[in-house]
Amino acid sequence: MRIIVHTGKGGVGKTSVSAATALRCAQLGLKTIVISTDTAHSLADSLETTIGPEPIQIDENLWAQEVDARYSMDKYWGLFQKYMVSLFTQRGIENIVAEEVTILPGLEEGAHLLWINQYVEQGEFDVLIVDAAPTAETLRLLSLPDVTRWWFEKILALTRGASRILRPIGRVLGRNNSNLPDDEAWQQVQMLFDTLDKVRAYLSDPNMSSVRLVVNPEKMVIKETQRTYTYLNLYGYAVDAVVCNRIIPDEVTDPYFAAWKARQQENIAYISEAFGELPLLKAPMFGGEVGGKAALQQLGDALYSERNPADKFFAGATHRIESAENGDQILHVPLPFADKHDLDLYRSRDELTLRVGPYRRNIVLPYALWDMEIADARFENAMLNIRFVKVEAEG
Repeated sequence: MRIIVHTGKGGVGKTSVSAATALRCAQLGLKTIVISTDTAHSLADSLETTIGPEPIQIDENLWAQEVDARYSMDKYWGLFQKYMVSLFTQRGIENIVAEEVTILPGLEEGAHLLWINQYVEQGEFDVLIVDAAPTAETLRLLSLPDVTRWWFEKILALTRGASRILRPIGRVLGRNNSNLPDDEAWQQVQMLFDTLDKVRAYLSDPNMSSVRLVVNPEKMVIKETQRTYTYLNLYGYAVDAVVCNRIIPDEVTDPYFAAWKARQQENIAYISEAFGELPLLKAPMFGGEVGGKAALQQLGDALYSERNPADKFFAGATHRIESAENGDQILHVPLPFADKHDLDLYRSRDELTLRVGPYRRNIVLPYALWDMEIADARFENAMLNIRFVKVEAEG
């Protein structure tokens, strides 16, 4: 299965690009589903049809879905949430408030990831197109498995251990244990976080998944997209193309647009410089809103011409480990557009934590590096190079 995620600053046309890409894939004979993970859904408007929280077929080989976070959380988090709601209401908190506070931070957005897992495991589709939320929300979503793993392992594991002790004690003392979660609820929690980890693996596998950055030829949009590209590299997600949308066509000759067209051309040249070898797909500004099959087909033609959108357009590594001749190991982490003053590095025996600005990523180190020390870390040519050396045994 091929997964393509479109993200970018709000208002750049991600939904139209996602819908056009999905339609093109379907017309090429690929069984395709396009899903929207943006809380402000506009996918149905772009497709000019009614869709909902479950997938529906809207054309030959084409399905669509607007993911509803509440619907998904009830489906995947229901048992444990019922326990938590019961626990809070027993302590005098109103039921509606209890429901709000019993969802872990970020898990509402994380519900979107659970659908991705379902479609991969069922294997019914050839291509999954994700119309993602604006960049900040998408980065929170993609980093969720890293963030929640700590919460689950440290906090929930501790709480579960306590419940195993308190339940038999309560029975001996004749106390009510209804506010302790049963094994089925715990299994659901374990399954939820295991699923998030699996989706993390799917989305970071460059042979399966690609992120495509949608921009308009405007300096502010490009700058934000550069930061997004840095953070996606930080988390190990492969970007295989930049999509430049809403370019004023050459046939527009009205003098009113002359300065705007000139500025756009400068910015398009800047995109090519800024993103290096990444392919640049271009789409013109149309005379009206891009909605409906005919308009989406036009957009797909402009973007892909004879190309198959499901192809992998660029094969770039996210991070790699290289062995030096003297036995040192060097971990290379590409961080394009990062400022070295925003970088921080922390290390435990089997894990490395990188921080770029407000975002963090944990890289699990291979066993061979566990007993090696970091000799130095250098940020050179948009690449963080971390050198590990063997520890000399004390005589």
